[in-house]
Amino acid sequence: MTDAEWQVVRELLPVPAWLEGRGGRPEGYRHRVMLDAVRYVVDNGVKWANLPQDFPPYRRVHAFARRWQVTGLLAEFHDRLRDEVRRREGRGADPTAAIVDSQSVRAAANIPRSTSGWDGGKKVGGRKRHVVVDCLGLVLAVAVTAASAQDRDAAVPLLERLRGLHFSVRRVWADGGYAGRLVGWAADTLDPTLQIVRRCDDTAGFVVLPRRWVVERTLSWLMRSRRLTRDYETLPAMHEAMVLWSMTMLMSGRLAGRRPGAFSRPVQRAR
Repeated sequence: MTDAEWQVVRELLPVPAWLEGRGGRPEGYRHRVMLDAVRYVVDNGVKWANLPQDFPPYRRVHAFARRWQVTGLLAEFHDRLRDEVRRREGRGADPTAAIVDSQSVRAAANIPRSTSGWDGGKKVGGRKRHVVVDCLGLVLAVAVTAASAQDRDAAVPLLERLRGLHFSVRRVWADGGYAGRLVGWAADTLDPTLQIVRRCDDTAGFVVLPRRWVVERTLSWLMRSRRLTRDYETLPAMHEAMVLWSMTMLMSGRLAGRRPGAFSRPVQRAR
């Protein structure tokens, strides 16, 4: 990361327990070096063992990433960056609306059969990541399931997680794949209202659909990280962590001013 980006990230990093006197021992490597190593894996899609020698030993880097995922430090870091981006965009830290969608990706040979499946609609064998984003396209919640899981079924625990993390969300938009009993369940069980944004039957070709384009853009952002173009993670929880790492890279870059205006609505060009 650049020096400008590090200045943004440094202020938002979780404080290690040993610095606050809560136990543990000092870490052997600087946070900037370890973060750069993890970001290198996410961005370039290399194996942990193939990290360049400029970085610390790959086992230490993998242990660092795994520890942050298990202890919740990664989620805390991601949420701090998201809150800062929302404030920079003139919005409150707590979102009031969200959009949900899913994306199927092919699985590598090391993925267990117990956590992978076949998506008959997309003709993809592997896993499916389900994301809930705010109106800026920033991730609020993510879950990874087998590709054979139906969107409606996977949305139940995902929306429950969203409700637990963000009480302020009052409306969630989704596509036709979430229609049916899920709408009634959300109205009876959860506070957020689930609204289906349907595609008109008489439309042809590419059409920017209201609200749905936000989450679809986020899914395209994730595909820029080569580690996420295919599922290489043995554990679904580690795949979820890779999604958060990818989003931290995007948000820290925006906060450092690398690509301003990335969260605005795309301009529809005249044909």
